[in-house]
Amino acid sequence: MAMVKLEVQDIETINVSIKGYGSYEVPRGISAASLIKRILSQPKYTVVGIILNNHLKDLHHTLEDSCQIELVDLTTEAGVRIYRRTAAYMLIKACRELFPQRKLKVKHTLSNGLFCEFLGDQTNDEELDKIEKKMRQYAALNLPVNKMAVPKNAARNIFAVQGQEDKVKLLEFREKDCVHIYELDGFYEYFYGYMLPEVGKVDKFKLINYPLGMILQTPGIESPGIIKPYIEQKNLASIFREAEDWAEMLKTPHVASLNDIIKSGDIKDIIMINEALHEKKVASIADQICSNPKIRLILVSGPSSSGKTTFSERLLIQLRVNGRKPVSVSLDNYFVDREVTPLDENNEYNYEVLEALKVELLNEHLLKLINGEEVKIPTYSFHDGRCIGEGVPLTVPDNEPIIIEGIHGLNDDLTWSIPRDQKFKIYVSALTQLNIDYSNRIPTTDSRLIRRIIRDSRTRGYSALDTIRRWPSVRTGEDKNIFPFQESADVMFNSSLVYELSVMKNFAQPLLEEIQTQHREHIEAKRLLKFLTYFRPVSANEVPANSILREFIGGSCFKH
Repeated sequence: MAMVKLEVQDIETINVSIKGYGSYEVPRGISAASLIKRILSQPKYTVVGIILNNHLKDLHHTLEDSCQIELVDLTTEAGVRIYRRTAAYMLIKACRELFPQRKLKVKHTLSNGLFCEFLGDQTNDEELDKIEKKMRQYAALNLPVNKMAVPKNAARNIFAVQGQEDKVKLLEFREKDCVHIYELDGFYEYFYGYMLPEVGKVDKFKLINYPLGMILQTPGIESPGIIKPYIEQKNLASIFREAEDWAEMLKTPHVASLNDIIKSGDIKDIIMINEALHEKKVASIADQICSNPKIRLILVSGPSSSGKTTFSERLLIQLRVNGRKPVSVSLDNYFVDREVTPLDENNEYNYEVLEALKVELLNEHLLKLINGEEVKIPTYSFHDGRCIGEGVPLTVPDNEPIIIEGIHGLNDDLTWSIPRDQKFKIYVSALTQLNIDYSNRIPTTDSRLIRRIIRDSRTRGYSALDTIRRWPSVRTGEDKNIFPFQESADVMFNSSLVYELSVMKNFAQPLLEEIQTQHREHIEAKRLLKFLTYFRPVSANEVPANSILREFIGGSCFKH
């Protein structure tokens, strides 16, 4: 493809090659935003950033040397984050302008939106209409988002004047002397991640009134050009509210407050209380199961690195405390032989689909066990890719429950032969209750990914590069096989611990630092490394042996 020259008379130029578009001769120092405006009058999806030498850059970035770049739009996770973050900035700014005495907190995702609420206050439809109208005014005016590097103390002074003490405290623990902040029409913010240079591009958003707050909807990867209808998730919303109650009880609404506790030497109290909350919840679930004599099958499911295995072990103990004699059955022993294992789109074995399991045999065994008969549980060898030996004999005491843990647990097709009233379904996930500050949430997927990086390195010998490379496939499997069934759970358990990232920081940082810039995964590694810098470290010696966190960092009293 011939090189295109873009109005560069008597100006020093560079050559920029754009993946999928060709090569261009452009003025040295041109911003990524200006370049994109010149070559793309009507892109299919909004372009929100670029990738340069396996580094994610925002559209503020200027190009000083000849290079190759790739455009980032709403078909990517990074692109969706930038777009949604900019929309959240508009929301925060509108709320500040309309309701200056209130403080908005950006909290967590819910269905296909971002749940936010005023601290100690509720909203109504009339207020939401005003907020959305104000946001659309910003977009129509195409207000600029100015990015500036300022000394850390100067930034803290700016946020002190704006009454944002959460940011003042957060920046106290930042190691760098200079920080980047943003300005939108006279209002300053600090964000963990990039922002669009102007808000006119953020023209697809919607506000929904939701109990205690509001939901900000924007396009997602699966629908980059539209906003999908909201899907109610009452159970998930309830467990998030419980997580918020726990955070308030522990007095850790954001990272700065956690860092203060660590600095004061009081973190051991927080750890003990948080672990006790977990144990109390597990005991409550066990009591609920024991109150219904019909329940014979306990199904535990949840996304990767949620701590399902440790939860199941702790539940088994609590059931025994109630005088029950539960038996565990591992789904890993019901995999089909490797040669008949389904393949994914990359022609690799797909162990995530239901068809990878001997569902008929599992149901035959479950029926016999419930009826008091003995079965021989197969022993699957991952090394050989098939079952070996004659199987292990197993019986279940009369009227006692069977615990099964696995990704398909909530899908009734897995246990189709067992009546619904004999099943008790438990959804386990790490739903982070901690914010970086009131404007910056911590995605639950980040906590789970860091958990998995640490565990994969310790137990499987995988590098962080390997784990991050596999993560999109893991997420795709969750979207297909786990999340569609989560609302069918009888109860949900939040395995997140408010202090866990301060402990995992010590394990994850050296693993992430091994990923070099020649790898595409360096983008994600760099993002996670920056994220971890907000946390003061806590020694793993403080973590109890029965903690769910031990499933990942090692030293658990349970066998994994």
